[in-house]
Amino acid sequence: MSRVIAKNKRLARRKFHIRKSIFGTAEKPRMSVYRSNQHMYVQVIDDNAGHTLVSASTMEAELKGLKNTVADAEKLGEAVGKKMLEKNIDTCVFDRNGRLYHGVVKSIADGARKAGVKF
Repeated sequence: MSRVIAKNKRLARRKFHIRKSIFGTAEKPRMSVYRSNQHMYVQVIDDNAGHTLVSASTMEAELKGLKNTVADAEKLGEAVGKKMLEKNIDTCVFDRNGRLYHGVVKSIADGARKAGVKF
């Protein structure tokens, strides 16, 4: 088995294990972070209804110039935090999506906290 396939299997296993215990409701939705090699995506999801309440990504027009770095991830976290507060969502459950809580993922959470969201 190649190293890349083994790495992806470990990631999928961690993601499944985390998602067994993390669940978002309308009062306390789940903030899911996805990071690819080029872009970052954040969704705030109500798992009961199966709807995305708020989303932000580096593909949007106002966040288009952001790179996949720690400094820009904090800006993305602040942007999603502001959108959440506009929709009267002040608490959430953080879903790191199988990734380590370090670097880009951690700075997205820190940016959302800076905007006023509580985890």
